[in-house]
Amino acid sequence: MLPNLKLLRKEYGISQQLLADTLGISQQSVNQYENREIEPDIATLSQMADYFETSIDYIVGRTDIRRRIERTLPYYLNDEEGEIINRYRALTPKQRQCISQVIDTLMDK
Repeated sequence: MLPNLKLLRKEYGISQQLLADTLGISQQSVNQYENREIEPDIATLSQMADYFETSIDYIVGRTDIRRRIERTLPYYLNDEEGEIINRYRALTPKQRQCISQVIDTLMDK
């Protein structure tokens, strides 16, 4: 049920016990989630997604997109604008902050 849970936990360098403590569940539950013995409720899945800054769909293996799914606005982009958005999404949060500062500087002129 949760094919990416163990992967995320290992990437974050945390134990099953630490994740369990963070989520307010037992270590045995985390183990059972990872080994596909039981399925968590939606509230627990939501907590996991928030903790790992991803989506429930990624945790349960419905998508390979790791970033959190956010509310979007309908923009009709040309190819160049779409490429800029794709490149921006590949940046780290710190790099995105730098881009925002450059845009702010350019817009002030």
